[in-house]
Amino acid sequence: MSRTSLSEFDLIARYLSRPAAAGRSDVVVGNGDDCAVLALSPGQQLAVSVDTSVVDIHFPHDAPPAAIGHRALAVALSDLAAMGARARWCCLALTLPAADPAWLEAFADGFRELAERSGCELVGGDVTRGALTIGVTVHGEVPAGQALRRRGAREGDLVAVTGYPGRAAAGLARWQQGERDPGHPLLEAYLRPEPRLAAGEALRGLATSAIDISDGLLADLQHLLSASGVGARLDLEALPLATPLRATLELDDVRQRVLNGGDDYELLVTVAAADLAEAQRRLAPLHLPLTPIGRIVDAEGIHGIDPCYLERQGWNHFPEVLS
Repeated sequence: MSRTSLSEFDLIARYLSRPAAAGRSDVVVGNGDDCAVLALSPGQQLAVSVDTSVVDIHFPHDAPPAAIGHRALAVALSDLAAMGARARWCCLALTLPAADPAWLEAFADGFRELAERSGCELVGGDVTRGALTIGVTVHGEVPAGQALRRRGAREGDLVAVTGYPGRAAAGLARWQQGERDPGHPLLEAYLRPEPRLAAGEALRGLATSAIDISDGLLADLQHLLSASGVGARLDLEALPLATPLRATLELDDVRQRVLNGGDDYELLVTVAAADLAEAQRRLAPLHLPLTPIGRIVDAEGIHGIDPCYLERQGWNHFPEVLS
């Protein structure tokens, strides 16, 4: 990034601020004041989540800035999707090593495009100097008492996943190997994940539990099982395998990507067997498959798969043993 003489306030005004969207009565006071003032819709509860993305940990330093902007918002919105919430507002805390106008403009374009498409209004934030770090707080609405939870899976429920997990991990591997084709579907899956907001809303009232896949299917399934106090028996043969993965990797490697890759931001849900067809019907207009990959059982833990797949569960930011 090149240095400029932009002040913090110039930067915010030029790249991150805009008048509140016309007709949005939910934004009583938008950006430009000390706080945003927001109005919930009648009968709705507020869902809030925060996510931090750090350069060279959550995204490569040389990723396209528009993709960085998109991705920073997408991973935060995915938490709303997992709760069945509708995205409404967001705040952005941006730490920059320097003010580079070209980088900032592209970053803001990527962030804003997804925000507008998701109906999520940027209502505030902060800019400071330091190592490139992006903090996004998202706010959503969900009808009172209808939020999807990790807790709620019941013995006999089916375990199902949206889309095709594993593509993002394969995309990151390709990026690290030097692949830069912006149209490659695996790179696109990693750099520009799609939060499954519409799917989360569609599955309200049907899914008995839900979580988004950020750390890997097995790791996030274990979070869901622990919250519900149950276990799961998976069927490896049922895993949805994306064509680009099957075309380039051996079967065991494909399954490792699907089960332990992470960064997919697909939804992992449980549904009663009798409700599966209705859940799939609701997602059909989104052109999003919902694939059953196992069943909830009483015995805790994950069963039915080779232990080698269970040895690489999830991402740990603090692997050191603390005394």
